[in-house]
Amino acid sequence: MWRVGAAHPFPMVPPQLLQLRALGIGRRKRSASGGGSARHREEEALGIGRRKRSASGEGSARRWPGAFWAHLMVLATSGFVPGPGPAEHTATMALPALALLLAAGLLHTQASPSTRSFQLDYEHNCFRKDGAPFRYISGSIHYARVPRPAWRDRLLKMYMSGLSTVQVYIPWNYHETLPGVYDFTGNRDVEAFLDLTAELGLLVILRPGPYICAEWEMGGLPAWLLWKPDIVLRTSDPAYLAAVDSWLHILLPKIKPRLYQQGGNIISVQVENEYGSYYACDYGYLRHLLGSFRALLGSEVLLFTTDSTRAEELRCGTLQGLYATVDFGPGSNVTEAFGAQRHVEPKGPLVNSEYYTGWLDYWGEAHASTSATVVARGLEDMLQLGASINMQVVSWQRAQPPGEYMFHGGTNFAYWSGADYKDQYKPVTTSYDYDAPLSEAGDPTEKLFAIRTVISKFQPLPLGPMPPATPKYAYGRVALWKYADLLDVLDVLCPSGPIQSQFPLTFEAVKQAHGFVVYHTQLPWDVPDPATLGAPPHSICDRGYVMLQKEYQGTLERDGQTTLHVTGRAGDTLDILLENMGRISFGANTSDFKGLLANLSLNSRPLSNWLIYPLAIDTAVQQGWPHAALPKSSSGGRVGPAFYTGTFETSGIAWDTFVTFPGWSKGLMWINGFNLGRYWTCRGPQQTLFVPGSVLHHGHPNNITVLELEGAPPTPLLLFLDRPLYNRTLGCSTMATE
Repeated sequence: MWRVGAAHPFPMVPPQLLQLRALGIGRRKRSASGGGSARHREEEALGIGRRKRSASGEGSARRWPGAFWAHLMVLATSGFVPGPGPAEHTATMALPALALLLAAGLLHTQASPSTRSFQLDYEHNCFRKDGAPFRYISGSIHYARVPRPAWRDRLLKMYMSGLSTVQVYIPWNYHETLPGVYDFTGNRDVEAFLDLTAELGLLVILRPGPYICAEWEMGGLPAWLLWKPDIVLRTSDPAYLAAVDSWLHILLPKIKPRLYQQGGNIISVQVENEYGSYYACDYGYLRHLLGSFRALLGSEVLLFTTDSTRAEELRCGTLQGLYATVDFGPGSNVTEAFGAQRHVEPKGPLVNSEYYTGWLDYWGEAHASTSATVVARGLEDMLQLGASINMQVVSWQRAQPPGEYMFHGGTNFAYWSGADYKDQYKPVTTSYDYDAPLSEAGDPTEKLFAIRTVISKFQPLPLGPMPPATPKYAYGRVALWKYADLLDVLDVLCPSGPIQSQFPLTFEAVKQAHGFVVYHTQLPWDVPDPATLGAPPHSICDRGYVMLQKEYQGTLERDGQTTLHVTGRAGDTLDILLENMGRISFGANTSDFKGLLANLSLNSRPLSNWLIYPLAIDTAVQQGWPHAALPKSSSGGRVGPAFYTGTFETSGIAWDTFVTFPGWSKGLMWINGFNLGRYWTCRGPQQTLFVPGSVLHHGHPNNITVLELEGAPPTPLLLFLDRPLYNRTLGCSTMATE
């Protein structure tokens, strides 16, 4: 097939274009005079058609409006230093998937708020911004997965890649941590993030949910909704709608002043997310959301939905008054896919809302990667089709299950990673690198430069170099020492004391959203011969670390091992530390209760009389424990849940780094009270945790706290590297050689 820049003087019409023209998508016929229609001249003015090449082979110069020069002043004062080009970035630096939504030029002269508009043009099947045909190239970034000090760096790199727009999810549970308790400070200051996008000249497509998926814990819905066990999520259930309404009345007034029509940079807002894939198919729920969004945001803002191309999902996920877009993968038939959208939207811009340049990782599976060459080739093919047919928004998605199309993925710090359910529970790794164009640490990759090169064939790139990779430092080995077994510090981790119950209670019943709960009881009779300690199927949610007389016996796992053999005497203590590995974020299983969902039994006889300890580990660590506490002697061995501590100096260099856990099994790590997330050395593929330089101190020691859940190495130490490690599973009983 002929491509832009090829020497062939008479390019062949692609067969896809012939098919699309049959749908009424094709480019208008040129007039006999050769001047082209008024619409075609508009397309050429926007750079939507093929870019004319000069005799030298370089693209024609772009005349930038005055607003661009003002923006250059912003870039000049942003503090980035020109750095190395593509040769220094390898394809192994992962990048989450890219949502490339195609619509008009990067920058336009600012209109006054009274004349600003962003609308659908059903007659010409396009968007119009301030009255002119418009298309954009967009990528997704999640502010909740990026440390606030790095926001500007990541957004600037997206802008310099040629993107004019960013897509932004707002996770409800990240902000309303308890019913009526809101947090919009620090990394949760979404208004500051949106203001920064405007400062850098980026438009925004906002996706505020209330459900977002995004491989985020419970798809962004707050776990406290499950305090009402019979609540029916994402439906017209009055209890659910009351919570949604309360949240939207807090969130959307913060958004309204930032809408494009109000002088801001938000051009469109998604309502819910891929609702057609949810079993409920509740039109009353969608109508309720539409009414709330209109009441709180006004009648002018463009509201849209996104669903797959399946007829059933489009039937359940679309609603009159919400512009219906589709998403589909690179292996899909483009004509058929957009034909599906045309069944629900006969007129208007063609929109595929998600284009995946990478994929997420699950614990225990290989690190996902996608060829930069394949991604760039597919992108160029789509942009050529878009230019020819004035396709305003183009993107791709893999078919199942819905996820996110990231330009920069970031990190699932603390407990925010979600999970999928594909015949079994599949928790997402801490790294959300996604094999994206910008790596987990925000570094430009080979894939980014390939994408940038393709974009440059269709529109001018911003002037100036791509900001370089952030500096990394390998701080080397850091020795740790055991502070205490977890069961010996329950008074610190659960200062309010245990809850008594005849039978186990879930996390939700004891109002514990994340982390860990200890279930404590005693053996009711002598067990001289090995007896089966077991749980009903799917009732261990998600991992249970079993201790008898404080001695670690083994681990019970959801969809895995659910029995152990134990011996003991009447009155011996039995403790199970339950770990929440992340609530399911997609599908009908979003009501994903955690903890012991059913009673444990001993040789089929149920156990009773439980003491339940909801653990506030993060609160204790953030307050300086255990480093600020008195030294505690630990007589236990190296197996079972225990805390390890240590310190290290940065020698005045607080740069990004990666920490690996040679010989460790599974657990969590904090530096200076900041929860870096979970490591799982035995299962992989992720072997390092990303440590942002912004969490490190220079000039005084950095405090390390590790909670190892199954077993530490004989000589507990950590190794800080200047690069991540993926696709490796280091033995739990052997020391790494790196």
